[in-house]
Amino acid sequence: MMRAGINRPSHVERGFKKGGFKKLIKFCRPYYAPIIISVLLTIGASILQIVSPSYLSKISTMTSHIYYNVKGYVVNGIYIADGAAYETTETLLTNIAKVGTLLVVFYALAFIFNYLQSFIMSGVNQGVTKKFRKDLQAKINRVPLSYLDHSSYGDILSRITNDVDTIGQSLNQSINAIFSSTSLLIGVLIAMFVTSYQMAFTALATVPVSLVLIILMASVSQKFFRDQQIALGELNGIIEENYSGAVVVKAFNAESRFIEKFKDANNRIYQNAWKSNFLSGLMMPITSFVSNMGYVAICIVGGILFKNGSIEIGVLTAFIVYLNLFRSPVQQLAQAMTYVQQMMASSDRVFEFLEIEEQEDESHKTAKIENFQGQVDFENVCFSYYPEKPIIKNFTCHVKPGAKVAIVGPTGAGKTTIVNLLMRFYEINSGKILIDGVNTKDMKREDVRQLFSMVLQDTWIFNGTIRENIVYDKENVTDEELKEACEATNMEQFIEAQSHGFDTVLSDKTALSEGQRQLITIARAMIQDAPMLILDEATSNVDTRTEIQIQQAMDKLMEGRTSFVIAHRLSTIKNADLILVLKDGNIIEQGNHDELLAQNGFYASLYNSQFEE
Repeated sequence: MMRAGINRPSHVERGFKKGGFKKLIKFCRPYYAPIIISVLLTIGASILQIVSPSYLSKISTMTSHIYYNVKGYVVNGIYIADGAAYETTETLLTNIAKVGTLLVVFYALAFIFNYLQSFIMSGVNQGVTKKFRKDLQAKINRVPLSYLDHSSYGDILSRITNDVDTIGQSLNQSINAIFSSTSLLIGVLIAMFVTSYQMAFTALATVPVSLVLIILMASVSQKFFRDQQIALGELNGIIEENYSGAVVVKAFNAESRFIEKFKDANNRIYQNAWKSNFLSGLMMPITSFVSNMGYVAICIVGGILFKNGSIEIGVLTAFIVYLNLFRSPVQQLAQAMTYVQQMMASSDRVFEFLEIEEQEDESHKTAKIENFQGQVDFENVCFSYYPEKPIIKNFTCHVKPGAKVAIVGPTGAGKTTIVNLLMRFYEINSGKILIDGVNTKDMKREDVRQLFSMVLQDTWIFNGTIRENIVYDKENVTDEELKEACEATNMEQFIEAQSHGFDTVLSDKTALSEGQRQLITIARAMIQDAPMLILDEATSNVDTRTEIQIQQAMDKLMEGRTSFVIAHRLSTIKNADLILVLKDGNIIEQGNHDELLAQNGFYASLYNSQFEE
């Protein structure tokens, strides 16, 4: 990526968009089928949990009858106690065993259903996060370079990693909790009313209090969850800047500045996380307190009903189990609200990025250069990063095929911007850029960029072997071609000094000088062997002796190729066919080195200033 040497804001103000939760539901459409199956399994497990207490009630009642059997007497095989008839102990024990076996089956089925829904939702969770990462990666390749230039890398990475992970984890937890607790809650309510409507109304008296508290806590804590995710993205950006610019930070003793920025972002994360988690954490103890009050009320009402003979002891036992089941889904819903709030905050940030305006779709463009010559024409090109600050003004230039064009000028003159426009990293506001008479606007971006090899001032080495870094995406590169590129860039000694030669693995921790990194990028451009070449201060990081050797290799590489060279050291472009002198976005002088010196103008002043004692 090329960044123009102009004054631009370091960030873009963007409003925080809401509505991500609804978009998340639509995003999960391919997974509706497994989610529905998971929900049905969850409901099935809940139904089994609801039915089980009624059988526990039967066991309790039959167990109490055994007590009467001991105190009573037998008449025709039936025990008589306190004037009532009961089954024999053997019969009771047989029935208890049957009911107990049935309960074991119910609990086993409930376990299997819960296992299957957990297995299915794990797949859904990973599928959704995988799809998010895939879409986000594809989105990065479709957004304009201007967005990436103006955005914090750390914030973008935070959306792809932290926010996506939060969505996946919360999705798994919340769906299970919401549907299982909702189905359990409805089923338990029905069972409670069937068992004893008096005690059911007593238990329901606590529900409105719990619901009001849950809704209140959720509405307040949502804002803090959202602010927490925003602050986390900013913190990642600060860490990325500090890490990537560690040498500059230390050289300018700016550690304290980054520490203060880190403390500020970290403190905001702490404050928002503490408030959101504290408020969400209050849901469980509050609902537990309300539920405990329900236990007290049920015990009082149930005791009165049992004393009056309205219910048996087994009914009271079953109802206490139901009340415990009733309390569980309420608490699960409270916990699920915490996950939903986190998921909503992360969804807002992820979908905000996915909805960024993309580059124009160019699948319909078919223009191509059939017989490549290398002629480049700029016709009245105008460009500005912002409407109020024009950078390039009516830029017109004709470059002959195979010419070596040097672009010089003071910082901020628009040198790199010209290359950005040529490569279509940015789109021009007006005018035309033609290559062999074909308007680059009519060509696909990838077709335009395929015409160029680039060597930038900023060296980029990725984790991989030396061979992989040089070959990059070029296919069918022979060892002979690789060696020729390394010889041309004077890298033989460097390669031979490595433990595994071309197969030596390079990474951010590999001890490479900036000059060595630059040599690798130059060799990479040679291997690409594109018909045109762009050099943006390509020799700025190497010593004078190496620069001369590289310059000779570059001269050989540029033979027969149209080349654009951005240079500050004017001694390196004296042999250029055409030198464009830019100032304030305009060409103020053009010609070869001798012609410009003879004019004794701005170029001559720049050139002579580099050799003044």
